Amino acid sequence: MLTGAVGALGAISRLVGAIGIVTIMTTAVALGARRCTILGLFLGEAMVLSALGGGFGLLLGIGPAQLIHVALPALPVHTPLAFVVLGEALAVAIGLPAGVLPARRAARIDPV
Repeated sequence: MLTGAVGALGAISRLVGAIGIVTIMTTAVALGARRCTILGLFLGEAMVLSALGGGFGLLLGIGPAQLIHVALPALPVHTPLAFVVLGEALAVAIGLPAGVLPARRAARIDPV
């Protein structure tokens, strides 16, 4: 039950992160570049933003867990590496579609 609740909270935070990326990317303007360059820049920025957000999220999750482990050594606290890699990959995978919409809009803008 606890795992399901934590998973649901994680899903909500990923959705909020994706909305944040869409908002940031929509406000950015790229004029005068080729369409494929604009798409590449926007998608790259979305992936970097989501990777950084995933990294900070991992630090905020693993850091307190390790502090709890130091304070209460009898409490089994362990974060499997596979979950860390999966979480970061999921963050980047969510960032990519979140950057597609603003990238396509920016690529359609006529250069000044």
